[in-house]
Amino acid sequence: QLQLVESGGGLVQPGGSLRLSCAASGFTLNYYAIGWFRQAPGKEREGVSCISKSGGSTNYADSVKGRFTISRDNAKNTVYLEMNSLKSEDTATYYCAASRSPHTIVQPMCVTSFYSNWGRGTQVTVSS
Repeated sequence: QLQLVESGGGLVQPGGSLRLSCAASGFTLNYYAIGWFRQAPGKEREGVSCISKSGGSTNYADSVKGRFTISRDNAKNTVYLEMNSLKSEDTATYYCAASRSPHTIVQPMCVTSFYSNWGRGTQVTVSS
């Protein structure tokens, strides 16, 4: 069974940092682009950052550019999202998902419909 499991969320003060992990089981991440998405209460799920299967191409939402960094370790079958300078508006449930869509091969587009095998999410709360 193909499964993605997110971890690393928590409560952090504004300006703080967290590192999220997305671990795969039942399949090899090497063949998939991976995306991080988030959903705040009452809002639609939005793309945060995506990375190609090789790790050579990445994509970021404007709201997180310069603060978040996506990376992958295919040997560990894991993708990471390093989040720095966190703001209250980053509060959301964060999900990872996998894609083999042609739209994520060269430049991984963070469009939810291109992704599947969604994890259950990890909560990130930024508050003082």
